[in-house]
Amino acid sequence: MKRILTFVLLAATLVAGTALAADPIIGTWTLNVAKSKFNPGPAPKAMTRTYTEAAGVYTLDQKMTGADGTDSTMQVHYRKNKEDKQAGNAAFDSTTAKRIDANTWDFVAKKDGKVVLNVHRVVAHDGKSMIVHNVAKLPSGAKTDDVLLFDKN
Repeated sequence: MKRILTFVLLAATLVAGTALAADPIIGTWTLNVAKSKFNPGPAPKAMTRTYTEAAGVYTLDQKMTGADGTDSTMQVHYRKNKEDKQAGNAAFDSTTAKRIDANTWDFVAKKDGKVVLNVHRVVAHDGKSMIVHNVAKLPSGAKTDDVLLFDKN
C-alpha cells in the first residue's frame, strides 16, 4: 500500500510540474475591446486568438470581426529566435520572434525585407491576461500604435 501511495504522489508531482512549466501563451484569448486602445482606430468589434505549440513551432490562429462587421482570419507560425516565412498574409511575409523571458516575446514582421510591424507581447504572471503592443507602418505610410488587452478563456 505504501508503494502505491508513493507512486501516486510521484505521478501527481510530475503531472503538476509539467502543467506549471507549460508556456503561459498556450490557449485561447479574447480581446477586451473596452480596455484596449486603437490609434488611430477604429476598434474591431471582436477578436479571438488561439495559440498552440508543437516541437518548438508556435501557431497563432486569429479570428476578428472588424468595426465594419467584416470577419477575417490570420495564421502565423513562429519559433524562438528564428525568422519564419509567412504565407497568405498581405501585410507581411516574414516574422522574427525573440523570447525575452517565460512571459514576454518581441516580434518583428517584414514585407519585402522592410519592417512593417513591431510587437511586444506580455502574459501576466497569473496567466489570466495578456497585453499586446503593436506599432505598424501601413502601406499608405500612416502609422498605428495599438495596445490590445486580452483575457484568457
